[in-house]
Amino acid sequence: MGKGGNSEKDGEQNMAAWLTGINTLKIQPFELPPLGPYDVRIKMKAVGICGSDVHYLKTLRCADFIVKEPMVIGHECAGIIEEVGSDVKTLVPGDRVALEPGISCWRCNVCKDGRYNLCPEMKFFATPPVHGSLANQVVHPADLCFKLPENVSLEEGAMCEPLSVGIHACRRANVGPETTTLIMGAGPIGLVTLLAARAFGAPRIVIVDVDEYRLSVAKKLGADETVKVSTDMQDIPEEVEQIRKAMGRSVDVTLDCAGFNKTLSTALRATGEGGKVCLIGMGHGEMNVPLTAAAVREVDVVGVFRYKNTWPLCIDFLTSGKIDVKPLITHRFGFSQKEVEEAFETSARGGDAIKVMFNL
Repeated sequence: MGKGGNSEKDGEQNMAAWLTGINTLKIQPFELPPLGPYDVRIKMKAVGICGSDVHYLKTLRCADFIVKEPMVIGHECAGIIEEVGSDVKTLVPGDRVALEPGISCWRCNVCKDGRYNLCPEMKFFATPPVHGSLANQVVHPADLCFKLPENVSLEEGAMCEPLSVGIHACRRANVGPETTTLIMGAGPIGLVTLLAARAFGAPRIVIVDVDEYRLSVAKKLGADETVKVSTDMQDIPEEVEQIRKAMGRSVDVTLDCAGFNKTLSTALRATGEGGKVCLIGMGHGEMNVPLTAAAVREVDVVGVFRYKNTWPLCIDFLTSGKIDVKPLITHRFGFSQKEVEEAFETSARGGDAIKVMFNL
């Protein structure tokens, strides 16, 4: 599952970008498993680089997931159906699809309860030891491939993956027309969360970051106000006052897209009585934060891990124009050894790079 490989039909060897060591990516052959009755074979056309991909490249780990043997990278993807399994009824060759990258077991209690994103047996693209999707072709379950309307591009289809994080967070935090929303971090996930919060009807959105350029992008994407902050914990009281002034009323929901000690501490202090803080980013594994002060104001803290049942809504938002992810795609590369290396260097460098996309 989630593996690419040789295509006997077209006679071309399937190639993929393999993570073989720290800061080492190599385009090498990638074997294709047999097509199951409910699987499809997809020709990859658009694959985005995620922050987790960069973490794996730089350190061979992301949170508790450790790369112990060579692994194909990539999980934000869309492509064109090449072949369908014998029992697939919903897709045909030529269909353009966005892929949800996680395959859950559907047997455990978590899956049966509908929270399949938390499945302990999850097989997720480019999360070791499962291979990813930066390849010419992959095989994937048909029910995790979502057909794209004509007015939604393959690049936009690939953007459904990061957008899903923002949509799941907005659902978890109950963002809506009556919830003022603060977003900590204006990186790629912070920006898609901004777009999601606006689509969910948030009446006022303030976004915070240390980088002036990222804040200017957020402003163009529809943030009502931006606040530039420092990395110094001592500045939190003053910055909380700036945030409250920028919001102009109580902060109902804060979405922390960075997950650092300072961002979560700021979120807990800035969120108003009875509000909610949603932790999305995983910058620090352990944090020392003012939970007691938040608890006496009944500020709820909820976690987010990936997403569930988000692709249909993502595609609806993209189709209707309620969300436009195209401005987030700042750099594009082809699929050669040199371009793969340059693309990851560009993404890791940051600067004006928001979403780096491969066109295969």
